[in-house]
Amino acid sequence: MPKKNEVVQGIIEKTIFPNKGVLYIDEQPIYVGGAFTGQEVSARVFKRKKGTWEAKLLEVHENPKHFVKAPCDYFGQCGGCSAQELRYEDQIKMKHTQVIELLTKAGIDAFEDLGVLGSPEVLEYRNKMEFSFGDAEKDGPMTLGMHRKHSTYDVLTVDGCKLVDADFSKILKYVLEYCKANHLPYYKKLQHTGFMRYLVVRKSKTFGEILINIVTSSQSDFSFETLAKELTQLDLQGKVAGVLHTVTDTLADAIKPEKVTLLYGKEEISEKILGLQFNISPFSFFQTNTKGAEILYKRALDLIEDMDNKTVFDLYCGTGTITQIMATRAKKVYGIEIVEEAVIKAKENAAFNGLSNCEFIAGDVLTKVDELHDKPDIIVLDPPRDGIHPKAIQKIINFGA
Repeated sequence: MPKKNEVVQGIIEKTIFPNKGVLYIDEQPIYVGGAFTGQEVSARVFKRKKGTWEAKLLEVHENPKHFVKAPCDYFGQCGGCSAQELRYEDQIKMKHTQVIELLTKAGIDAFEDLGVLGSPEVLEYRNKMEFSFGDAEKDGPMTLGMHRKHSTYDVLTVDGCKLVDADFSKILKYVLEYCKANHLPYYKKLQHTGFMRYLVVRKSKTFGEILINIVTSSQSDFSFETLAKELTQLDLQGKVAGVLHTVTDTLADAIKPEKVTLLYGKEEISEKILGLQFNISPFSFFQTNTKGAEILYKRALDLIEDMDNKTVFDLYCGTGTITQIMATRAKKVYGIEIVEEAVIKAKENAAFNGLSNCEFIAGDVLTKVDELHDKPDIIVLDPPRDGIHPKAIQKIINFGA
């Protein structure tokens, strides 16, 4: 029987969701976060939860032969990626196995296993990155990038991140050097002091438009007009369409805009999916893998036969991407979303695409579905990470769609 703080060593037998390797000591399973099947590891046992032990990964002594060299130089230090040493096809197999195991554990067996759709782009696929200002060690020089693995406060400058194309890195490096040269202090989360908080970059895969959002606290009146102009002159593959300055003083590690100033250009960029155009504002949710989303949505359309005279409910619709794609074939589509800004943007996009058969409603799915007079033939669900309210689930089931 393992003991708290004991260091254990062995080979990971399997990996379960969410990326926890299972190591057996005296037939007792120990769950090691971030460890993968076949790795020989050492880990420190730190807690017992519901009769099982969890451990923190200390060192990987040896990888199995099928592992590959991670394409990113920051892998292992940066907390952004966890499985780059696995070939992409092996990552897909692992995730597929985990999904089936979760369904089985929940007692769900009435489903057709359609497999996993891979992304057409394995690297440089993201259309958005949110970089944090900070330091790599306490009171060190300013950094801008991603949080160090297993760290809440340390930030690594990742100016060669493989999740995005080179334009993101060029913008990151320029902004970081500009802030250093102008002695702009980074925001310290514990003390709630400082100025520079985040750099958010979005880039359209279709049009190459780039939207840059500089996020700060209100603890300085520094003007970013000069920086905005200089960013438009960078040698980039894409083109800077807009630069914004957002002020937020929330204590949370999140962007809750309190004041937004347009420094250059426009406040949105455009993206195309399956022939429809979507205008994306700084704070709109949009699938970060454009090409992957297109494949996913096309599969959803292919799975639904004969929508011509059908009514569709798209619940938790966000900015209405799926709603509008369904509207190209359905008689009527209703999209319900609790974030009002997203609903406003959804209506604008639907009008731009000339879709008059979709209606967007702002509010909680739990109550808003009761206000609809039409009954759905088809229901599309893409809920937030928190999941669906149990009462809402029952209402959805009761529709019998």
